[in-house]
Amino acid sequence: MEKFRYLPMTEKDQQDMLEQIGVDQLEDLFQDIPKDVRFQGDLNIEEALDETKLVKEMTRLANKNRNVKDYPSFLGAGVYEHYIPSVVNHMLLRSEFFTAYTPYQPEISQGELQGIFEFQTMICELTGMDLANSSMYDGPTALAEAAMMSAGQTKKKTILVSKTVHPEARQVLKSSAKGQNLTVVEIDEKDGMTDLSHLETEYNDDTASVIVQYPNFFGHIEDLEAIEKIAHQGKSLFVVSSNPLSLGVLQPPGVYGADVVVGDAQPFGIPTQLGGPHCGYFAVTKKLMRKVPGRLVGQTTDDHGQRGFVLTLQAREQHIRRDKATSNICSNQALNALGASIAMSSIGKQGLKEMATQNVQKSHYAKKQLEQQGIEVVSKQPFFNEFVIRLPKSVKEVNKELLEQGIIGGLDLARFYDDKQHLMLVAVTELRTKEEIDQFALVLGGIK
Repeated sequence: MEKFRYLPMTEKDQQDMLEQIGVDQLEDLFQDIPKDVRFQGDLNIEEALDETKLVKEMTRLANKNRNVKDYPSFLGAGVYEHYIPSVVNHMLLRSEFFTAYTPYQPEISQGELQGIFEFQTMICELTGMDLANSSMYDGPTALAEAAMMSAGQTKKKTILVSKTVHPEARQVLKSSAKGQNLTVVEIDEKDGMTDLSHLETEYNDDTASVIVQYPNFFGHIEDLEAIEKIAHQGKSLFVVSSNPLSLGVLQPPGVYGADVVVGDAQPFGIPTQLGGPHCGYFAVTKKLMRKVPGRLVGQTTDDHGQRGFVLTLQAREQHIRRDKATSNICSNQALNALGASIAMSSIGKQGLKEMATQNVQKSHYAKKQLEQQGIEVVSKQPFFNEFVIRLPKSVKEVNKELLEQGIIGGLDLARFYDDKQHLMLVAVTELRTKEEIDQFALVLGGIK
């Protein structure tokens, strides 16, 4: 066994453990399972490789992927390639952060607790809300938890969610709602925006919350002021899912009377990395602070008057109450939240504003270049860093041609919407250069 340096258990170790539990051999552990249902023979898998051959094989497989380091990417739709300061990884890989799990004992977790507290503070500043929790698993999870919280707070059973909210987030919402016996009603989109007249029609006394995305899935800036008036006709909550980077240039949802603001902190310091893991955020007004799911870190002082940090506003038992708990979230993405905090701190307030502004400017430059190449830009509404274009043939075919030209294309909207054949959602971040945008427009313009 010694040739496997990461498997410390020797045959003697195994024998000692068997003796300790009172059996002679490994097969004795399965004696309660009838022999006729046990698997006989060898599994149909390849022979184990030694470490050198395994590394070579995994490298060969990895090299078959097309990645954003080698290819310029115009794919967004919830996961974006942004600038990540090099200090982020240097800090995250420190053992005290990388191996930390849960800060239940504040006396030995002050560093991690302070890191989380700073994350909460920055999220509040961005969203214009009173307080934020220590993070959620990802943006869609945070959105679903906001809907569940709204039902618990209002004692109502209907969730109104716009079809301009990310389709995958809506799927997560429906899964959560089913377990809570809630009704999810999807509000139509009109010209890439939430259909306000349909929202008015569907709103009733049983509405627990109205959920929209800002900027929405198609990149457009929703009219939060108009939606808030409809959402707050009764006692329902107004929930906004927002790309936090966009809040560097857009008015925060808190200004428009949002009760809950959720989203994904992925744009700050978290790579695209095949779609995860990410870091959801969850921010609320002060009146909802005792209803917040997950964890909340508070600032306090010890007996000597020194500043300290603790988990607050919920009992430890919340995490083990099963069906009596107000949420099934009992953890958080501490490491990714720390990465987001380090990124935000490194970039700074002015840098964040500049970064967000570049997203606006470069995406609008891309729109102009595409139009000059004869590509129809469907998006007529104001947008942040994403917009929709119409192509002469299926997006799947076009993306294959783009890949052959060394470019990762945008999202095929037909994947989620039956009525959006030949439509591509294009994302342009601050990392795209003028040359890359020009080449993208040139290649698309040449596709017939």
